[in-house]
Amino acid sequence: MDKTMADVAGLKGGLKEVRKPPSVKLRRTLKGHFGKVYAMGWAGDSQSLVSASQDGKLIVWNAQTTNKLNAVPLRSSWVMTCAFEQKKGNLVACGGLDNLCSVYNLNQQPQQSKAMKELAAHDGYLSCCRFIDETRILTSSGDSSLILWDITSGEVLKTFLGHKGDVMSLAINPTDSNVFVSGSVDREAKIWDIRSGKCVQTHDGHESDINSVQFFPDGNAFGTGSDDSTCRLFDMRCYGEVNRFWNDSIMCGITSVDFSKSGRLLIAGYDDYNVIAWDTLSSGKQQAFRLNQPHENRVSCLSVNPKGDALCTGSWDALLKIWA
Repeated sequence: MDKTMADVAGLKGGLKEVRKPPSVKLRRTLKGHFGKVYAMGWAGDSQSLVSASQDGKLIVWNAQTTNKLNAVPLRSSWVMTCAFEQKKGNLVACGGLDNLCSVYNLNQQPQQSKAMKELAAHDGYLSCCRFIDETRILTSSGDSSLILWDITSGEVLKTFLGHKGDVMSLAINPTDSNVFVSGSVDREAKIWDIRSGKCVQTHDGHESDINSVQFFPDGNAFGTGSDDSTCRLFDMRCYGEVNRFWNDSIMCGITSVDFSKSGRLLIAGYDDYNVIAWDTLSSGKQQAFRLNQPHENRVSCLSVNPKGDALCTGSWDALLKIWA
């Protein structure tokens, strides 16, 4: 690369400064889990969210009122991922060390903990699940594969093979649901096409496990967070890394990444309890801001809601917090 992102971004004159906190404040704290929070996901309405904890509960919250709308007791408390169906918001899914993806219909069972469907085919733990729509869901696993499922029948539609280690995370392209990205402990991020069932791009560069991947809002690029203490921005059009976010003071791994609605900020959760927002148009050393003492233990998950006006962080301190 002959130029940094900051050089290119500044070609047409100075950039507008990123709005600095203290305008980004803690607005709500969601208390109710009794174990480490491992995963969370917003609903399409930008108001409800689902969280999964080691206490063996899946809780659906109204993030504005902090009320619990639903609590689903899980058969296995070793849950590692959860997701909310975005279009209608009736379904949530979760999975973990039970190697299953369990799908629950929030309208059907007030108290029964029976899953609507249990999707079984992976030979390793379930690390991530994401709905494409009400009928299809993608899962990634410690068995190095990803699977596309038909939720209604419970059948495997396609299996995606190519990673050389546990797949830790996946994200569906916001502008084309036929395309998704996965990140693995083999240090590679791969772009897949559902129609062909094949890997169409492989992006390397990370020096340790990739724990989290997330698409840039326009669907042309994606961000990654890794145990090598860096977040990176890869562009699919130029097939390469276009920015790297880190500095010498960061010694720990990144558990989760997401973008602000405009894509100007890449927000990352760290093992050392911090949450840092990076300016994607900077040289990569420039933190836009960091949240003020967000959690008292590892930040395990974070996500910006679809509207883009709130950030939720979840942590091993058993709390979820809403920032805006």
